[in-house]
Amino acid sequence: MENQKEKKAINADILENSDAMQQILDFGPHNFDIGVRELSLLGRDSRIYYTNSLVDTSILVQMMREFMRLSNNNSGQDHVFHDIKQHLVHEQVEEIETIDDAVDKVLTGRIVILIDGETKGLCIDLRHYPGRQPQEPDVEKVVRGSKDGFTENIIENSGLIRRRIRDPRFRCEITQVGVRSKTDVCICYLKDVANPGLIKTIRKELKSINIDGIPMADNAIEEFILKQGWNPFPMVRYTGRPDVSAAHLLEGHVVIITDTSPSVMILPTTLFHHIQHAEEYRQVTASGALLRWFRFIAILSSVFLVPLWLLLVQDHLLPDFLNFIGPNNKNFHIPLLLQILIAEVGIETLRLAAIHTPTSLSTALGLIAAVLVGQIAIAAGIFVNEVILYTAVAAIGGFATPSYELQLANKMVRILLILSVGLFHVPGFMITTTLFIIYLAHVRNLNTPYLWPFIPFNPIGLYNILIRRALPTSVIRPSIVRPLDKYRQPPKSKSK
Repeated sequence: MENQKEKKAINADILENSDAMQQILDFGPHNFDIGVRELSLLGRDSRIYYTNSLVDTSILVQMMREFMRLSNNNSGQDHVFHDIKQHLVHEQVEEIETIDDAVDKVLTGRIVILIDGETKGLCIDLRHYPGRQPQEPDVEKVVRGSKDGFTENIIENSGLIRRRIRDPRFRCEITQVGVRSKTDVCICYLKDVANPGLIKTIRKELKSINIDGIPMADNAIEEFILKQGWNPFPMVRYTGRPDVSAAHLLEGHVVIITDTSPSVMILPTTLFHHIQHAEEYRQVTASGALLRWFRFIAILSSVFLVPLWLLLVQDHLLPDFLNFIGPNNKNFHIPLLLQILIAEVGIETLRLAAIHTPTSLSTALGLIAAVLVGQIAIAAGIFVNEVILYTAVAAIGGFATPSYELQLANKMVRILLILSVGLFHVPGFMITTTLFIIYLAHVRNLNTPYLWPFIPFNPIGLYNILIRRALPTSVIRPSIVRPLDKYRQPPKSKSK
């Protein structure tokens, strides 16, 4: 309320309003993309303010041409403000009362019209943000399914979701975050399904954010809402697919769209939400379940394969019939623990190099990594063959993890287990694994247990995680989100 009182109201004198806008926005060489056009509308001096880079200039030109035609055919009207507003053939026209609102509207891509003698202004939404066309996200590709994906435009992103949920109870609440950036943030949910307490908490956390700006968009929002500190495990699920977002909304989750981000946040989520993929639901039930199990095995191997192999080899725990998985070359000069750590650093460095390498050079980078580095390092005796094999398999398991954030967290856990095994052998592996499970069991995400439905145990939820159920048999929404309406499909007795 205090900030509202401090706002400068629009004055009836157009010159005073013009001076105020000039002082704030500094038109001219210091702000070349902020434009102002002086016109006479129905005999009144008027100003049209806009941002060249954020408005659809073709529609703006047509609107100015219509204003001129209106002024030439009519002059000296008594109700100028009303007549101009009625003459605006646009679906989004609103009135503003303060200079601060006028500035905010201009900087977000709208045009503002101020008329001499009027204490209100008109705002028309002509936003046309620079961006790209929707295309399939790189990290969530499917063999068969929709190929559209979110872009950096919040309006397009909300439209992609609404296209899939044409329910009048679907809500998109928009707010702004950042004193200087004023970034648009949208909260999406189903009014009769999502938990009101969850929505209230998210609204409260967004309103409490007080910072200059959030140039990193959704990641900054996540840090403010969840305050997870040094916890490496992802608390929200990021997705670039509208169909995945719509599926979670129908379950009772809340989706947060942040302008300038090509992905949205889904919350609350558990650990098992991050190991699901849209491909499982684009295939028949049996194939989807098989894909899910392959993915489980890959994720587990990315965490436990290398530490277990090191434990069995260095403590000589392998039975005779499994001796072939140990190092065949017993005369290595570098300890196995150090070899594994060097290989982990090398694989991560190659991954970073691939990210920063142009596409035309990526093939050459792969040849260098495989032939020059790998083969020569083995021939020189720096690595044994088995170290390269198992660290490569673990890396492949990491790449098979659908969530990039979970992949990085699992990498940290794998390195911690490797160090524990190398330094403390069997007790180190057992204690570190136990502490790891206890830690995850204590993590709560917006009052949601992170290991649900494993801890606390929920048999129905665990069955749905392990087996990809067919949609006709999936009647009840997950209880973890505490939905108002727990039925996806009404029971037969209820439908009758």
